[in-house]
Amino acid sequence: MRDPKLREIDERAFLRRLSPMLDVYAAAMEPPNEQLPGRHTIMERHASHPGFRAFVAERRGALPVLAGPVQGFAYGFHGTRGQWWHDVVFQALSDREGPGHARAWMDDAFEVAELHVHPDSQGRGLGRGLLNALCEGRPERTVVLSTLDRRPDTPARSLYRSVGMVDLLTDFEFPGGGPRYAVMGGALPLTPYAPASSSP
Repeated sequence: MRDPKLREIDERAFLRRLSPMLDVYAAAMEPPNEQLPGRHTIMERHASHPGFRAFVAERRGALPVLAGPVQGFAYGFHGTRGQWWHDVVFQALSDREGPGHARAWMDDAFEVAELHVHPDSQGRGLGRGLLNALCEGRPERTVVLSTLDRRPDTPARSLYRSVGMVDLLTDFEFPGGGPRYAVMGGALPLTPYAPASSSP
């Protein structure tokens, strides 16, 4: 079976792949089934955000395929005020460290909205490949994202730290409840093995 290949996709191709990408999301995150229609709507809306960029890891022309052609995906966009995640994180950073700290991280940020790899394909470097491809050549000054804060050494947290990202918020609960998240950020371009710091 061929290894998945990374491909950049435009907004239309992204929207055509929403169902298989949601399958990957569900397998990786194991959310309650009733949350998936809302996630579909959110992802559909994200595709119209400024500076939208998306990549998929796909198997093409390889049968049998155990988990479908889409094995991973990542996308993001330029964060601006008026976007829910951006405004919540900006306010939390401002409350904890002051408005200047929040502006330093959020005023010119590429926001990675989703990055997921199907469990059947994890451990092969797809997550790192998707993250690096997504952030390569971005014009923004910083990159920010949120990831589950189950523990500080999850594979996702370790990956983000390995490209120079640091914790901005931990044990953070977004409005509406749900699991706790860590919000992480780094300077662009990503630089593997960058030393940790508390400012972009």
